[in-house]
Amino acid sequence: MKEIYLRRSIRKYKETPLDESQIKQIIRAGTYAPSAGNEKPWHFIVITKRETLDAITTFHPFTQMLKTAPVAIIACADTSNVKYDGAFWIQDMAAAVQNMLLEATSINLGSCWCGVYPNPIFVEKLSELLDVPSNIIPSAIVALGFADEAREVNERFSEECVHYDKW
Repeated sequence: MKEIYLRRSIRKYKETPLDESQIKQIIRAGTYAPSAGNEKPWHFIVITKRETLDAITTFHPFTQMLKTAPVAIIACADTSNVKYDGAFWIQDMAAAVQNMLLEATSINLGSCWCGVYPNPIFVEKLSELLDVPSNIIPSAIVALGFADEAREVNERFSEECVHYDKW
């Protein structure tokens, strides 16, 4: 799958709006992620209002790309019905976000993953801004749009990272 090798974090976007169908396609890809015990804790908040996108950048210093991104999707986990003592929902959410990034790449959109959880300030401020219920935890922000920059693709694989049977 070429998208695995082509995906890069894009931090500059064109003003061109996204179609609702593109946004739904990306979210749909997120919902096809593996999930421990088929829990599927995910919920998604789509943000297109410029004032809201800009507001996030005032308390989350690593989201400055939202100043040009036409869309952000907030990936949230519903913790009200988690299995396994809530040990795996963060992995489920990470898998969903990765699927979304790859889908964005496959339809020629730029994206950038910005962490929210486990930083308590980011979780609190984002929850407050978006009126998120107490059982829902914002885990990540995905900035989306048409890239206004090109990022070089470098080889990342290294044999030194691979160990067999033991370290």
